[in-house]
Parts: sequence; C-alpha cells; structure tokens
Amino acid sequence: MTTSNIADGCAAPDQSAPLPAGVDLEKETVITGVLTDAEGAAVGGAYVRLLDSTGEFTAEVVTSPGGVFRFFAAPGSWTLRALSRAGNGDLAVDATRGVNEVGLSVAA
Repeated sequence: MTTSNIADGCAAPDQSAPLPAGVDLEKETVITGVLTDAEGAAVGGAYVRLLDSTGEFTAEVVTSPGGVFRFFAAPGSWTLRALSRAGNGDLAVDATRGVNEVGLSVAA
C-alpha cells in the first residue's frame, strides 16, 4: 500500500493508488469516487467521512490531489460527508459487494 509523504503531515493511504493486491471484490465492498466543486473541478486535500445508516461516524480519509477517495465498508446504506474549503456536501450510498463508484460534490 502506498502512503503519502509523512513530511506532508499525513500518513494516510494514497487514495488514488490501485486497489491492493489480494482484494477479493466478490467478498469486499469498496466505495470510491472523486470529490468535485460546483464547477466540476477536483477537490484535493478535503476530508470525506463515512457515516453508517444511523449517522454515526465510521471512518475518514483525505482526498488525493485529484480529489479521489476510497473506503472499504460492509454492504449497506452509508452517507458520505465531504468537508472542504470549497464547501461541504453529503451523498447517500447503497453499497453492494464490489466497487461502488460515486460522484460527490461540494458547494459553498
């Protein structure tokens, strides 16, 4: 798994890196997408949170410079919440096994 430079202040996995070897998409659920602003430009360095069906915080990642984010989750209903300088945004996701590609946008 590739990580960002620790000198950047964040050792989170590179969200735009390929899926790690050995990920079985028949058993795993991946929620991935690109965070964009109101003009459609990618928003890097934003926080994307994964909330469960009751609204409880589950996980958080920082988007790549290209706005890419990724979560490994269980199948089910989730909410993605983006927090950025460009604005905030929410998206409801009904995730199934395999890769679930979504588009998430923020507005001021």
